[in-house]
Amino acid sequence: MAEALVAYDLWKQYGDRTVVQGVSFTLNPGEVVGLLGPNGAGKTTTVGMLYGAVLPTRGFVKLGAVQVQSDGRQARAQMGIVTQEDNLDPDFSVLENLLHFAHHYRIRGNAARQRAGELLAQVSLENYAAHQIDELSGGLKRRLVLARALINRPQVVFLDEPTTGLDPDARQEFWKLVTNLKQHGCGVLLTTHYMDEAQRLCDRLLLLQQGQVIDQGTPAELIERTVGQEVAEVEGISEATLQAIANQAHSWCRSFGSGYLLALPATNHQSVWEQLTAAQPDRLTRRRANLEDVFLRLTGSSLA
Repeated sequence: MAEALVAYDLWKQYGDRTVVQGVSFTLNPGEVVGLLGPNGAGKTTTVGMLYGAVLPTRGFVKLGAVQVQSDGRQARAQMGIVTQEDNLDPDFSVLENLLHFAHHYRIRGNAARQRAGELLAQVSLENYAAHQIDELSGGLKRRLVLARALINRPQVVFLDEPTTGLDPDARQEFWKLVTNLKQHGCGVLLTTHYMDEAQRLCDRLLLLQQGQVIDQGTPAELIERTVGQEVAEVEGISEATLQAIANQAHSWCRSFGSGYLLALPATNHQSVWEQLTAAQPDRLTRRRANLEDVFLRLTGSSLA
């Protein structure tokens, strides 16, 4: 199966400052790939290079057989982009926003109205066609932005933190739409700060730190390989005591909030737990490891 998108050895420098270094990956049809990293990691610059808004210092991006940097118009005809901003036209109704955007792809007249109707139904906005933009909730606006990005039946959709600011119900509804895109063979590149979103939607993840991919894999692979299955959250024990327990168990600990995080090893986790309990901490909880722990382990800081 041919890749929907190929990014090869992407670098971006601004003068003497290098913000992206050697990023390479592929995105297959019907696959969701997540690009994760803390603020300043180079995500926005990388995504900009992927859809042609930023010119790489080195490397290239291809959508199918089309090279983004040398044939931008043809490449953009095969992609859809959902940015963090809604940037909908407040002078147009919901339907008119779609019809106006369709003109950019030379979709006009009955063809534009038919496509707009299909998309409004797909994102469950058919009852809002005549509404003005300022009458929509945040969640409804995000649905409309996604519908707009799909007007040209793209092969690849870029979702740049698409659910920021949405309430939990609206996020869940948006997730269903992304899953539907995947099921219909669309390749999706997602950036997000929500770990539950990344774990729920993404088939693969690339972890970005200081402009470089520091690890990649499925969410489950990254958690198991980097952290393990369980961690303990501890408060009220000295760092020296925790480090001694971790070293003896061939594990690791890191500061976490007002306390510490310690990985419970698979082989002797009960022994480690008993040592932690015997130290009489102010607070001690045990839970499944997650992607936030992966970032803490790899970078020393949380994603947020």
